[in-house]
Amino acid sequence: MVKEMRSDLNPFSLSKHNSVIIKFAVSFLLVGLAFRLLVSGSFRFSSVVETSVPANKETKPESLMASLPAEEPASNYFEANKSQNSQSGKCDLFTGEWIPDPSGPFYTNQSCLQIEGHQNCMKNGRPDSGYLYWRWSPRGCSLPKFNPKKFLYLMRNKSWAFIGDSISRNHVQSLLCILSQVEQAVETYHDEEYRSKIWHFPTHNFTLSVIWTPFLIKADIFEDMDGVSSSEIQLHLDELDKKWTDQYRNFDYAIVAGGKWFLKTAIYHENNVVTGCHYCPGKNLTELGFDYAYRKAMQLIFNFITNSGHKTLAFLRTTTPDHFENGEWFSGGTCDRKLPFKEGEVNMTDVDTIMRNIELEEFAKAAALGPDKGVVLKLLDTTRLSLLRPDGHPGPYRQFQPFAEDKNAKVQNDCLHWCLPGPIDSWNDLVMEMIVNGGIYQ
Repeated sequence: MVKEMRSDLNPFSLSKHNSVIIKFAVSFLLVGLAFRLLVSGSFRFSSVVETSVPANKETKPESLMASLPAEEPASNYFEANKSQNSQSGKCDLFTGEWIPDPSGPFYTNQSCLQIEGHQNCMKNGRPDSGYLYWRWSPRGCSLPKFNPKKFLYLMRNKSWAFIGDSISRNHVQSLLCILSQVEQAVETYHDEEYRSKIWHFPTHNFTLSVIWTPFLIKADIFEDMDGVSSSEIQLHLDELDKKWTDQYRNFDYAIVAGGKWFLKTAIYHENNVVTGCHYCPGKNLTELGFDYAYRKAMQLIFNFITNSGHKTLAFLRTTTPDHFENGEWFSGGTCDRKLPFKEGEVNMTDVDTIMRNIELEEFAKAAALGPDKGVVLKLLDTTRLSLLRPDGHPGPYRQFQPFAEDKNAKVQNDCLHWCLPGPIDSWNDLVMEMIVNGGIYQ
C-alpha cells in the first residue's frame, strides 16, 4: 500500500499530471475566445438583418419607419448604396420591368393629407387596389426603395424645386406623402390658384417648392381651371418664364419638365414678331409644329441653366405618356387596364417619341457643356417605364364616387395623371438613387 501511494507522488508522475492540466486550460481559453468572436459577429449581423424589410412580407408604413436605424452619418449610406451595385458596374436605371411588391406603398390617402382630390383614387371610390403592389426593378442593378429619413437627413438646410406643369405637381405630392411619414411639411405659400406652392420641413430646415409653368417659357394663357380656352395661347419662343428663372438661384436641386401643353393650339412669337403657330386653321399663319416650339424651349432652358452661374443640381424629367384608349380626354377616352404592360407589349406614340427625342438630344448637348460651366445635369428618363403602367391612372375616379348614382354614367377620364399612392412613387426611388449614387449609372 505504501509503495503504491509513493509511486503516485514521484516526480515523473506529477510532471505528467501537470502537463495534462495545462493543455486542458489552454484549450478551454482558445474555445472560449473563438466562441466570443463568433457570438460578437452574430450580433453585428443581426443588427443589419433587423433593420431591413423582407421583400416578400407585407409591411405597414408605420412598421417600416420603426425599423429604420437611428440617425447615422450620410457617408455610411453612400457606402451602403455603392456596395449594392458595384458587382454589375454601370447599368441603366430606366430599363427594366415592374415586379410585384407585396409590401405596398409607404402611405395611404389616410396617412397623407397632401393628395389633391383628382388623384385621390382610393377616396374617390376606385374599387381595385392591385395597382398599388408593383415596383420598378431596373435590369442589372438594385434600386432600393425611397428612404424618407435618409432623404431628409441629406436635405438639411437645402431647397428643392419641381418646375413644370400639373405632372410636376403630381410628382411633388408623391414626395410630400412619402416624407410625411417622417415629418409633416408646413405650407408657407400658395398662389391664387393653388398651382404653385412652397412647403417647409422645420426640423430639417428643408424647403420644397412646386412652380407651375406649363411651357417653361413665357406664355399668355387664356384658359380657366377647367381647361376651357377663350383665345389661343401666345407663346414667346425666345423668352423664359420669369416665374421660375427669378427664383432659380434659391434652389440646390431642381427637376424641370415640359410636356403636353405644347400640343395645344398656340401662336408663336420671336423677337416680338409672330412667326407661325401650331394647329391654328384659318389664321393664315405658317404651321411650324409643336416640335419646333419644344426644341426652341429646351434650348433656351438648357442655355439658361448652364450659364446661370449657379450650381444647382438640375434634373430634366422626360415627357409623360398618357394611356387613353378608344378616344382622347375630350372624346370619351378611357384607361381600364388593371395590370402593367411588359416590355414589348406597347409602343410609344409618335408624339411622345418626338418629344422624348428632342429632350434627349438637347440634354446631351447641354450635359457635354456642363462640366466646363460647373453645372451638374441629370436625366430622369421616366417615359418608357411610365409607358408600362396603364393601370396607375385615376380614370373615372378623378371625381368623387362617379358611379354612386348611376353605374352607367358617362364621366370624363384622366389617363395622364397618376393615382396617389401609385406608380409615380417609383420616380422618387429613382431620384434618390441618382442623388446618392448617380455616378455608377450610364
